[in-house]
Amino acid sequence: MGQTEILTIVFVVITFGAYLTIGYLSRVRDTKGFYVAGQGVPAFANGAATAADWMSAASFISMAGLISTLGFDGAIYLMGWTGGYVLLTLLLAPYLRKFGKYTVPDFVGDRYYSKTARGVAAIAAIFISLTYIAGQMRGVGIVFSRFLQIDIALGIVIGMGIVAFFSVLGGMKGITWTQVAQYFVLIIAYLIPAIAIAVILTGNPIPPLALTTSDIVPRLNQIQVELGFTEYTQPFRTKPLLDVFAITVALMIGTAGLPHVIVRFYTTPSVRAARYSGFWALLFIALLYTSAPALAVFARYNLIDQLNGATRAEIDALPWATSWEATGLLGFNDINGDGVFNLTPSADTSEIRIDNDIIVLSTPEVAQLSPVVIALVAAGGLAAALSTASGLLLVMSSAVSHDIYYRLINPNASEETRLLVGRGVIFVAVVFAGLLGIYPPGFVAQVVAFAFGLAAASFFPIILLGIFDTRMNSKGAIAGMVTGLGFTMIYIVLDKYVIPGTLPPIFLGISSEGIGTVGAILNFVVAFVVSRTTEAPPEEIQELVESVRVPRGAEKILAGH
Repeated sequence: MGQTEILTIVFVVITFGAYLTIGYLSRVRDTKGFYVAGQGVPAFANGAATAADWMSAASFISMAGLISTLGFDGAIYLMGWTGGYVLLTLLLAPYLRKFGKYTVPDFVGDRYYSKTARGVAAIAAIFISLTYIAGQMRGVGIVFSRFLQIDIALGIVIGMGIVAFFSVLGGMKGITWTQVAQYFVLIIAYLIPAIAIAVILTGNPIPPLALTTSDIVPRLNQIQVELGFTEYTQPFRTKPLLDVFAITVALMIGTAGLPHVIVRFYTTPSVRAARYSGFWALLFIALLYTSAPALAVFARYNLIDQLNGATRAEIDALPWATSWEATGLLGFNDINGDGVFNLTPSADTSEIRIDNDIIVLSTPEVAQLSPVVIALVAAGGLAAALSTASGLLLVMSSAVSHDIYYRLINPNASEETRLLVGRGVIFVAVVFAGLLGIYPPGFVAQVVAFAFGLAAASFFPIILLGIFDTRMNSKGAIAGMVTGLGFTMIYIVLDKYVIPGTLPPIFLGISSEGIGTVGAILNFVVAFVVSRTTEAPPEEIQELVESVRVPRGAEKILAGH
């Protein structure tokens, strides 16, 4: 076992020990603490927790990999995810916090005065969370298999055991304070190698400035052209314009509809604190997202420089290359038998195969940074995956125990029974999450993109209409959610697993990652039409919607005029 592996074990033990300690100290004994941390989380801490919850393994591990591989087109993930968070913070979060419930299905059920609407929303939350958590578990498996050199399945079991411990004991309170610690672990782990490589390649220690003020991009463009690729910065070279637009919108409105992110705004003491926590989260998120494009460019430049045209002996002399090759995420195949491995635009002729998910994790090794930095990045990847996984587990737990069991099946359940059911559901969800990590349905960011599509097609339209349209009724909400979610799920399953590659050409070239935009449009249209052709909501519901949008104290001012 090398120095890097030993240091990784040390960092993992230290960080995991911290997470377990925080979880134990934050244990709760009531449902309010379990579901919304007692609504007592300060804005700064909630901002850090929100950033950790939102910046999943897809952001830490896979986003820079996508930008590195797709070039300009990879920016759809950057624009979609950041734009969506701004949309959520400014347009939806304050109103949802003022509504004052525990979960998204809680809002849907009470706003649309319907047990059926609540049930559909709870099922949608479970589907979205299961899809999303698959990407997190794949990230955990990748880190463990490479840096700790243990079986992926065992690594996933260890990771989920840690998450289950602090989630079961502390619920949202334990998860929140653990996520605060995880945010600072992951952001330090991301920024240190980005800054170090920026200095090595450009002499500028600020990654965004290093990218925009140096000649690194023109040099990469030239290398790409020499290898037969189009220029790295050329737009729409891997995806058509309509698909780029559809994916960006799906990621944006999907972000605004993610139940595990929305619930974070329920944990603050007030609407004002919710707004401030949104500001802090945006600032914390920006630290990583402004550095990701730079890290992507640096990584691609270094990988091409070291691997293209290398012989087997030269590759074997690169410890990082042989280590990643052993995981199956980096591959070499001398197709023409000339003893030299070349990277080409076509997957059929390329003799080097690089998985998107290794770009960030391998970059410190490729750049020959200190083993301490390499180990820190591994700990950061685990923090990113586990922080989001914990939030998703709580969403599934609350959907089953609070929205289905308590609100629909047994409204007379005691506090102790509800807590017991909530904690039991987390254990069941852990098993499903582990299986999805061992048998993942795609690479990290792709799987996460599916979850965003499902959230875009189900929750965003109904939440938006629920806040701003007093005429929207329960029949419209149910019809819209079922239509949007059903269409999007069927499309993804058919395109990816039943008749792969057939649907996008037929459906205007929109891929599974972008089909959530179409699902959302269908949701909006069906919900609006059905609500206008059926009876209006009760008067008290319309007054509730109006009161949620009006700032506190404004009623008296308006009455005076």
